[in-house]
Amino acid sequence: MSSPPQRATHSPGQARKLRVGVVGVGYLGRFHARIYSDMPDVELVGVADIDPQAAHTVADAHNCAAYTAAEELVDKVDAVSIVVPTVSHLSVARPFLERGIHTLLEKPIAPTYEEAREIVEVAERDGAILQVGHLERFNAGVMALAEHVQDARFIEVHRLGPFVDRATDVDVVTDLMIHDIDIAMSLVRTTITDIAAVGIPVLTAHVDIANARLEFANGAVANVTASRVSNKKFRRIRVFGQHSYYGLNYIDQQLEIVQAKPGTGAGGRGEIVTEQLVIHPRPPLDVELEHFVRAVREQRAPLVDGRVGLEAVRVAELVREKIAASQARGQTVRSEE
Repeated sequence: MSSPPQRATHSPGQARKLRVGVVGVGYLGRFHARIYSDMPDVELVGVADIDPQAAHTVADAHNCAAYTAAEELVDKVDAVSIVVPTVSHLSVARPFLERGIHTLLEKPIAPTYEEAREIVEVAERDGAILQVGHLERFNAGVMALAEHVQDARFIEVHRLGPFVDRATDVDVVTDLMIHDIDIAMSLVRTTITDIAAVGIPVLTAHVDIANARLEFANGAVANVTASRVSNKKFRRIRVFGQHSYYGLNYIDQQLEIVQAKPGTGAGGRGEIVTEQLVIHPRPPLDVELEHFVRAVREQRAPLVDGRVGLEAVRVAELVREKIAASQARGQTVRSEE
């Protein structure tokens, strides 16, 4: 184990640094560690990973302690990022939450609704702030979209990308579509009343391409498509409102706004006005972790709290059930031919 860092000293009246740890320092977790280590008001106490080499490599890079068991961090931190496979979220997060340690848990919150609910209930019972890592909510373009959209009536989302080896233990709904399910719900802000969905496996044993149609109580509709076997990366959301249209490219974080203005000419015909909103993009993970640290320091609910993450898992499960039912119907028809 690497030697733990020296504690920072603080003058009277100066707030001490927030002690933070990271559990899981694979592809994404190492970025959590780097961002925390660069924050002036945060002390990265240590990182934990079942791979000793990974833990030591990241710890040495950021002058903190390395552990191979997450539990070794429990008594040393005020807050923690947990960036381990989804199937391990409950077992890894529970010891921290039960001690009231504030937790950022990567999305999805858990592989099943039951486990997700248990995580949320433990956090609420023991007073831990729980933030779920729905990273796209901190995309500067998405944040601008949320500020401008007032009455979303139809949402169309495409999240397509080439195949990668990460996250092949889950389907594309859990891996990718859940981002856009969460965003659509945050824009419409009412309950879902009906879901239709189809999907197929291509390169894995799980569904790799899926489409879902979500109908909301206020009549709004969201049509969401996700693929992890496309030739090119394409991520775009279109939102249609009353006399307005919003188009956002997730990748470059730029937002186009098209609005119909009342006409002043003969016949009172309206005028179409297009605006390209100037957005200064920042890495969403930096924004997300800064938001988590502020929520902990100010003792307030984060933008994507446990209940928000839980609802995203619930809807994703319903989408998967609809896909399974569609696949079963297809098999039945083929067997009868």
